Parts: sequence; C-alpha cells; structure tokens
Amino acid sequence: MRFLLLILYFNITSLFVQAQPYDLLIKNGRVIDPKSKIDAKMDIAIVDGKIARVAKEIPTTASKKIIDASGLLVTPGLIDIHTHVFVGSKTDIFADGIYSVSADDFSFKSGVTTVVDAGTSGWRNFSLFKINLIDKSQTRILAFLNIAGTGMSGDPGQQDVNDMDAKMTSLIIQKYRDIIVGVKIGHFEGNDWDPFNRALEAANIAKVPMFVECHLPQYSLEDQLNKMRPGDIITHVYEKITERQSVVDDKGKVRPFVLKAKEKGILFDVGHGGYGFWFSEAVPALQQGLAPNTFGSDLHRFSMNGGMKNTLNIMSKYLTLGMEVPDIIMRATWNAASAIKREDLGTLDEGAIADIAVISIQNGKFGFIDAGGNKIDGTRKFEAELTVRAGKIVWDLNGLSALSFTK
Repeated sequence: MRFLLLILYFNITSLFVQAQPYDLLIKNGRVIDPKSKIDAKMDIAIVDGKIARVAKEIPTTASKKIIDASGLLVTPGLIDIHTHVFVGSKTDIFADGIYSVSADDFSFKSGVTTVVDAGTSGWRNFSLFKINLIDKSQTRILAFLNIAGTGMSGDPGQQDVNDMDAKMTSLIIQKYRDIIVGVKIGHFEGNDWDPFNRALEAANIAKVPMFVECHLPQYSLEDQLNKMRPGDIITHVYEKITERQSVVDDKGKVRPFVLKAKEKGILFDVGHGGYGFWFSEAVPALQQGLAPNTFGSDLHRFSMNGGMKNTLNIMSKYLTLGMEVPDIIMRATWNAASAIKREDLGTLDEGAIADIAVISIQNGKFGFIDAGGNKIDGTRKFEAELTVRAGKIVWDLNGLSALSFTK
C-alpha cells in the first residue's frame, strides 16, 4: 500500500512539473514591442533564459513564478548606446575610476540590460576591457572601439594621430565582432581631418557604423555630416556650443543640411552627458521633426548626478515634451538595437533572449534639468519596477517577485 502511494505521489508530482513548463510568467502588462508592432495587454512566458511565448492569456498554472504587471509597461530591456564603463586600465586615466562607472551599478535600476561603451577603449587595450569587465558583467556590454589606440586615455595619447591605426582597429573589431559594434571618433583637438578619415576607413573595412561625437568644433557640423554614411551615428546632437554649429540656428530653425543628413540616413543620438543636451536645442528640433533616433545617456562619473541622471530620466523628458509612449519605447529598444546592427536585441520575439523591463509611469510633480541648468516641469515620469536579464530577475523595486511576509 505504501509503495502504491509513493508511485501515486511521484506521478502527481511529475504531472504538476510538466504542467509548469515556464520559469517565469509576466501577466497583465501593457506589452510594447516596437519590432513586432505589439502594443496590447499580453502575457510573456520565459524558459531557460529565453522568451518562450507571448500571448493574450497564458495560464498561471503553466509557470513556476508569476509576476503581475497590471497597470505597468512591459518592454524589451532598454539599450543605452552611449556609456563609459571601462574601469580598470592602469594606463587609461579616464577609465581608471576617474571617468567611467561600473555598468552593473547603474543599468538594471533603470531598466537597461545592454550598454554600449562609447570608445573608452581602443585597439591597444580592448582585450583588457573584455577580460576585466565585459566577461564578468551581468549587464551586456558592447563597445564602439575608439580610433585612438588607447581610447580615452587623456592627452597626449588620444591626440596621437600615429596611434590611430585603421587596419589594427578593423582587425580588433573583426576579432570581437560579437562585442564591438562600431568605430568612435571624438575628443580630438587638432585641425587635421586625418583622425576622422582613419575612423571612417576602419569602419569601412570592418563594415560597421561610425559613432561621431560633436566635441569637434574644429570641424563644421555640416562637413562632419557630409562625410558620414547612412547608418552612421552622431551623438550630443542637442549640445549648445558657441564654437561650432548647433543643429538649430540662432533663430531656432533646424539647419537645412541637418534635415538633409537625416534624410540621407544618418542617425541622431541624444548623448545627454554632462553638457550634451540643452532644451534650447532639443525642443525646437523636436517641434520641427528632428527627433532623436536613440536615447544614449553618455553615462559617466560626472553626468550621473547632473541633469542626465539615467536613461529613464531622458525618456521622461521626452514624455514631458509630448512624445508618445510607444515612440519613446521604440527609441530605447528597437531603434537602438538596429543602430548597432544587433537585431537579436531590443525585441520580445519568441526565442529571443529574455531581457525585459517592467516600467511604471509615475504621476506627480517633477522637474527635469538640462545640461545648462534649465528646468521644465512635468507631471509624469518613467520608473523601472522590475528588470529581467537573460530570464533572471536582477532588479525589483517594490517586490513584484517577492513573497508576502506575514507577521
């Protein structure tokens, strides 16, 4: 009799386990997946770190763990294509804790699951970046490789044109093609076009986008845009610098050559940072059709406590400026993935890696600050309630995944 009861127990247990094929089920959220053109109340099931099913109704009995996302947005994990997270090089004064930050300390609490380091390393020290940080980080870290051999190593290193080797840069990109997504040019102070041209040459050889910082007042903005190719990315688009052309003129009109570059296929990234985003540029640009393609934060030690704060704060600014929620999510997910040619990311397709952000829209009285210390008032802002990276919950602000404690 006891033997029969044991058999019955194991059979029931086996059936119960079989009835729970999913590791995690996120229910009742407003799922926004721009790639698949989904904006509806849906459930998402996850198994073995991947999205197994997206459907109107998935039974709770089918999953080991349930998250009720009622009243919340459920989106692909956010992608920040402009950060500085290379920390630990003894030769790189910026990346050695002076300029860069640790990705895991900032990403998940903002719903970000993928960051792209914007040229903090170059062909000489990328392998150190990979060994010390990329391979050990929970956050997915990708990179634009600086044309300067040691990346943002400070002067005189990043001014050394002789160390800007297009061939070596392209070889390192090809060796680490799963991680390096493009070539970065920026922080060069000379008048020579050679660094820009070498970055372009490396990008052409490796067949990757070029990421251009607008910290190059020695080159006119028009000349830079004319040299760039469709699919190349220019960042710090809404920066206000008196030494060079901004995207809008002194009458608040978007310059015709900027709109022409947009039509050509050049991509415009916010690149907020400590000095890269001004309402005086961004607001008229948005009103005249020059919306950013992506919301790169330019996260670093000096921007994180300034007007920028994090990716969600940038998204909240655009929410306050009147951009619709689906358009905002598109720029933070699928647009970003497409810009870096990683179409495996930024989506909730079945079979995709389960990188997910569960986001609330908070109502209240909020202030949003630009790089010049100017403020706009808003009544809504985004907040990351839960972040899932490769199927694992890595951030849970209010205990959506936790068990209720009874005293």
